[in-house]
Amino acid sequence: MTVRATTHLNFRGEARAALEFYQSVFGGELTVFTYQDFGAVEVPEEAGNVIWGQVAVANGFRVMAFDVPGSKEWNPGVNPFYLSLRGTESGEIAAQWEKLSEDAEVLQPLGPAPWAPVYGMLKDRFGVTWVVDVEVPYGE
Repeated sequence: MTVRATTHLNFRGEARAALEFYQSVFGGELTVFTYQDFGAVEVPEEAGNVIWGQVAVANGFRVMAFDVPGSKEWNPGVNPFYLSLRGTESGEIAAQWEKLSEDAEVLQPLGPAPWAPVYGMLKDRFGVTWVVDVEVPYGE
């Protein structure tokens, strides 16, 4: 049996744009269902909003998202989570960093860190904070 944790991002009206952006960064398959698709429309203006969506990449990267309906309280909060992007190849990580950094606030430029040969932190244009690094084996 395999168990996998997947980050699920909550938006208000921006889930499709966020998922399309993440697909442009990481590739993979984009799946999107709207409230209308599932017959769960509460107000007509939200019919096209995302009730469930994901980007799934063959290398194991996966992120899910949906639009919280207007009838429910939603606040993106302040630092409620970081999304960690870890890889083994500096070149691949740097290429994804370049795409993620489009219209982003760079909190820590991509470069060496005491725990990783490549590390950086940014807040993307959707307000999601990404911690990006190259994974290395740790001693005991």
